[in-house]
Amino acid sequence: MADPHPNTRLEAFCDAVFAIALTLLIIDIKVPPSEGIGTTRELWLALRHLGPSISAFVLSFAIILITWVNHHRFFRHLNKSSGAFVYANGFLLLTVVFMPFPTALVGEYLLTDHAAPAVVIYNSVTAVQAVSWILVTGAALRLAKDERSVAHVRDGHRNGYFALVIYSLLAVTAVWFPLTIAIVTTLLWAYWLAFSLRAD
Repeated sequence: MADPHPNTRLEAFCDAVFAIALTLLIIDIKVPPSEGIGTTRELWLALRHLGPSISAFVLSFAIILITWVNHHRFFRHLNKSSGAFVYANGFLLLTVVFMPFPTALVGEYLLTDHAAPAVVIYNSVTAVQAVSWILVTGAALRLAKDERSVAHVRDGHRNGYFALVIYSLLAVTAVWFPLTIAIVTTLLWAYWLAFSLRAD
């Protein structure tokens, strides 16, 4: 008898990886060491210095959460699996678990004279994640349950190309305008969040 839910194990595995990636994001946010704090004012200043790290953490948490929500919703439209689909999912997970690294870079260097590499890498990772969505949705086109599901998968495929172009352009532009691009990136993910909330 055929498995009525052939992607159950894959989805459970993906959920675990998403959960671990979300947890790892917080590791680089450290409490200021008490040895360097002599007054309450110094503690406030040290906490203010954590602002970029906390902002990067919140943004990356939102990115991974949005990705997980869309990934979970996406699986409802499939009733088959394939090797190409499994490996494409693996590539997507690679981009998710890598996210703590550019998050730490942005948190450490955003408000310095060396912000450009951090913002370039951050947007480059999201561009690579868009490539993984293109591969996942491309492999899933032959696995969709019905015509409505095929249309949903095609929408995701098209959005992947849109995201690839946008984040690639942001990564390049960040060489010259890192702080501006960091703000634009945040606003763009706010758009993706709104888009995700409107989706079925």
